[in-house]
Amino acid sequence: MSTMTTIGNLLHTVPLVRDASASGNLSVLKSLLGPAWRGMIQQLGKSGTNTAMPVNYAVHFDWQYLRDRPALARLYEAAKDSQWHPQKDLDWNQTVDPLSDEVPLLPWDFLPVYGLKQFTSASPKERAEQRRGIASWLLSQFLHGEQGALFAACQVTEAVPWLDGKLYGSTQVVDEGRHVEVFHSYLTTKLEKKYEVNDNLYVVIDALMSDSRWDMKFLGMQIMIEGLALGAFGMIQQKTREPLLKKMLTYVITDEARHVHYGVLALQEFLKQLTEKERREREDWAFEVSLFLRNRFFAHEFFDEYYAHAMTRAQWEQLVLQSEMMKMFRKTMFKRVIPNLKRIGLLSDRIRPKYAELGLLDFEHGKAAPELTALDLVEDRD
Repeated sequence: MSTMTTIGNLLHTVPLVRDASASGNLSVLKSLLGPAWRGMIQQLGKSGTNTAMPVNYAVHFDWQYLRDRPALARLYEAAKDSQWHPQKDLDWNQTVDPLSDEVPLLPWDFLPVYGLKQFTSASPKERAEQRRGIASWLLSQFLHGEQGALFAACQVTEAVPWLDGKLYGSTQVVDEGRHVEVFHSYLTTKLEKKYEVNDNLYVVIDALMSDSRWDMKFLGMQIMIEGLALGAFGMIQQKTREPLLKKMLTYVITDEARHVHYGVLALQEFLKQLTEKERREREDWAFEVSLFLRNRFFAHEFFDEYYAHAMTRAQWEQLVLQSEMMKMFRKTMFKRVIPNLKRIGLLSDRIRPKYAELGLLDFEHGKAAPELTALDLVEDRD
């Protein structure tokens, strides 16, 4: 990597370091600096065909095979009943025209570039290509997030100390493998376009994969990434008019609702056993991860391809922040995450003002874990 490239990457990292220190918790900042260096400076997510991530955690074998968590047991039964087959339940023979105006991937006014002079003055084909680019970028980040979820689910299944948690975790591994399969298939065979992982998403995945504490993997993946993804999937599912994508996301959403519920069930019990210092660290970590996951939707990779010649990155970020897409993402993504953080005990009066500054406390009185009964699941009502 050249010196100029390193300097440029360092400049782009300044906002991330600012976010990582927003809570003032030095332990959290320390835990995020390694992933930030690897993702933002070294660009490991974009430097080759694969990335090796360090892992160091204890694996818990249960020789008693004790089944003592009925809520997790019910979730396990529901997961077994809700399995679906990508090749049998989705019609991959359907024709998808990513440039179609009659069956649009996304509505025009949903695109962050809608109304921008450079966009409106482009030819119809160029605008359609940019719509395909936005859709491909979104689904590409979903794909990368699902690969992170697949690996995290494997780790959690090994590390969680309860047999009922391990049994349910085994179904999530299957779910995540299925999600990787369908997103990759749709991107490569229907849209024929795929983007590299966003730097902010890479940092979060690296941070939770390399953390040795199993509950941090739960917090990072089940509550934060999966919770935000559940909202994002739901919004795209409502906005798209493309039948295959709509049906695919409907199946994925059903799985994701269980995954988030799994995280809530596991963490609301476990976090009560921690010291106040340990709880504060997780509370601050969740807040800073919220900033990174918000920033993942800046779509820098799309900007680099289409608009880097026309504006600065800072101008692009302001454009995205003010767009209808980002407003809807903020509303749908955090409406579950904030109540879930409150339910598991990570939304204390100490951290609430920081979420208030982001305009996210409006969601704190919403429903916590998804209404799983609506998905033919059984919600824990302890």
